[in-house]
Amino acid sequence: MTTALLWLDEAGIYAEALARAGLGERLDIQQLRSAEQPSASQLERTEILLARQVPPGMLAQMPRLRWIQALTAGVEHWVSRPDLHSGIALSCARGTHRVPMPENILGALFHLTKPYALATLDQRERRWVRRVSEPLAGKTLGILGLGEIGRELAKKASALELRVIGTRRDPQPVPHVDRIYAPAAIDAVLGQSDFVLLLLPLTPQTDRIMNAARFQAMRASAYLLNFGRGALVVDADVVQAVRAKTIAGAVLDVYRQEPLPADHAFWGTEGITVLPHIGGLDVHRDETVAALFADNTGRFLAGAALLALVDRARGY
Repeated sequence: MTTALLWLDEAGIYAEALARAGLGERLDIQQLRSAEQPSASQLERTEILLARQVPPGMLAQMPRLRWIQALTAGVEHWVSRPDLHSGIALSCARGTHRVPMPENILGALFHLTKPYALATLDQRERRWVRRVSEPLAGKTLGILGLGEIGRELAKKASALELRVIGTRRDPQPVPHVDRIYAPAAIDAVLGQSDFVLLLLPLTPQTDRIMNAARFQAMRASAYLLNFGRGALVVDADVVQAVRAKTIAGAVLDVYRQEPLPADHAFWGTEGITVLPHIGGLDVHRDETVAALFADNTGRFLAGAALLALVDRARGY
């Protein structure tokens, strides 16, 4: 039997998904909570690993390991490991954010243009203040990184009469996107957009891609939204751009260090909204990833191609 180590607190949900897929009898399923450590025997036998992360060097202690299923779409913390050798396949959770991420991004756009947050504060003071909304219709949404999430968002945004443009490594036409630019033409997107949305993976090419020069390329009335990776932006440059009114503001959901330290400048900068990395979360998150894991496990056992297989050279 193939040994699968499910090393996370919600392991039971994933074990149940394997059972529903009829795979339970073909697997030796080992479940560990994230705070527990695998035994020497478990390390020796594991061929399939499901985990958020493992201690440095531990993959080298798993001689039979052939496949890791990551729980997130971002895998920079996996591909940068020196003990992740070429004989270990790595798949990510790409595609499992298709519903919650676009909805949460739309929520951020409504937050920026509708007065509900201010009305809630007014209610606490029993204060009647009629505030005026700003329409989204007619505005331009620039998406840097038109992957699956970006394409789904474009469909929903177009229904709200937003004009959508963006960048994509392969600049082929995308439904509901008015114009596609190559990654080298980022500044052309920045200069046209009322909202600049970061959905890029973190690679050597995208690290710190939003810096002072790029904020200068944005409109003074435009907002930055980062739902991609915290390291895509230079923190100090974001703060300076918002404080100096180089841009109108920012909504940030991801950070270089999480949880965001209490003394970080993002917290106290007027015009910056700090979200606690909620973009891809919903109440069914684990069930969605578990379904992907069960599908991929069946493929792995059959010797078929894995879904959402990571390209090590690209980093995603």
